[in-house]
Amino acid sequence: MKAIMVMFDSLNRHMLPPYGCESIKAPNFERLARKTVAFDNCYVGSMPCMPARRELHTGRYNFLHRSWGPLEPFDDSMPEILKMKGIYTHLVSDHWHYWEDGGCTYHTKYSSWECSRGQEGDPWKGYLGDLEIPEHIDGKSGNWGRQDWVNRMYMQDEKNQPQAKTFRKGLEFIKTNYKEDNWFLQIETFDPHEPFFTNNKYKELYKHDYDGAVFDWPNYHRVKETEEQVQHCRYEYAALVSMCDTYLGKVLNAMDELDMWKDTMLIVNTDHGFLLGEHDWWGKCLQPFYNEIAHIPLFIWDPRCKIKDEHRNALVQTIDIAPTLLEYFNVDIPEDMQGKPLKETINNDKSVREAALFGIHGGHVNCTDGRYVYMRAPAKGNEFLINNYTLMPTHMKNPFSINELSDIQLSEPFDFTKGCRIMKIAGTNDFRPMIFPIEGLFEGGNLLYNIENDPLQQNETINSEVEKEMENHIIKLMKQNNAPIEQYERLGLNFNID
Repeated sequence: MKAIMVMFDSLNRHMLPPYGCESIKAPNFERLARKTVAFDNCYVGSMPCMPARRELHTGRYNFLHRSWGPLEPFDDSMPEILKMKGIYTHLVSDHWHYWEDGGCTYHTKYSSWECSRGQEGDPWKGYLGDLEIPEHIDGKSGNWGRQDWVNRMYMQDEKNQPQAKTFRKGLEFIKTNYKEDNWFLQIETFDPHEPFFTNNKYKELYKHDYDGAVFDWPNYHRVKETEEQVQHCRYEYAALVSMCDTYLGKVLNAMDELDMWKDTMLIVNTDHGFLLGEHDWWGKCLQPFYNEIAHIPLFIWDPRCKIKDEHRNALVQTIDIAPTLLEYFNVDIPEDMQGKPLKETINNDKSVREAALFGIHGGHVNCTDGRYVYMRAPAKGNEFLINNYTLMPTHMKNPFSINELSDIQLSEPFDFTKGCRIMKIAGTNDFRPMIFPIEGLFEGGNLLYNIENDPLQQNETINSEVEKEMENHIIKLMKQNNAPIEQYERLGLNFNID
């Protein structure tokens, strides 16, 4: 048995043809849907990049216990479990956060790994000379932003761009090993994550009148640009999606040419979506997690049942991918994994859960049952009633600050920490899990949407009975996740409700 997972970053479900978008040119995603089962009701769990990848490894929610960070010593890692059971695992990626402090324990879980450099201001090429940076809107300031423009100097040709190099390495692995058995390949590209940098041949697919400053890297804030600028940035994103489509097609071609559909699982997924001006927002970390962010694409081909060109409505999540791959390779699923293998969901749309949680550490705690989305805000005054529970005290790019570490307590073990007591690091006004908080983040309070009748979430629903039902789902799922007790107080929820 073999398996390939093609993972994109910030890939918007609502901008893919298999999910009803007619404006994006992505014929290989259409082809993919004809060859796989497409999941219509897949949601994120923990946001953003590395929390989602921790879920990909561990099959359980991350965001209730800690912010962005590495795998913990007590974590179950799906690629490592496969490796220990004789299944060769290989990662090829240009997702540069794997090689920072906050992601440094992921790639080592694979049997082997390769990286491609240059995405999003990755500290890659050293250039100390004068640099002419074009007039641009947003983008990152300081060394990070300058580094991105340095990197672009070295990847003007498509073949030198990180996505192209990543897929080239992945295809090399496939063509070298397709006759062998028992391996898992993860091809993971940072695209179409911002900055939406790509070549004219993809931009030409979305010709439009625009003669303004470069705008392909929106910062995370409320929309302040003109409608013309917003639309231009959306076209820049669309061009990068079309590039992703091209390289997805190369994997599909290889599976066709090498007759791999008969014995190779294919998973195509993403970590989350991205707001491109919808709900008057850019980004994915600050605002409530509307469906443009939380409702994500997922495609799976399982060679055992050979079902293709069908859709499934069951509610599934990122946490289901690890147990799905372990079950596929006939490897026992650890008790601490809370996701469910999707074999029978692929076969007959079997339900695996009543409701699903999703969110970011320090933000709303969100819940969906597939009909409604409920966003639970902290009780007023309790926004900072939150702790990081970890044995790996690092943020994205650096360790926790001395101020954060000055009053560490030891917590009793959680049910998934293998008996280990762990550090409890209190939140303070200096506490910044990602870039939280911002003024107005919770100003709307609790939000309820009927996504069956209002899929664009344009009108809040007022229904106390439904809200109570969603509260109960949150409490039940938080208990199953062994959430810290202060999370209930933070959200104004009654821990004692069964």
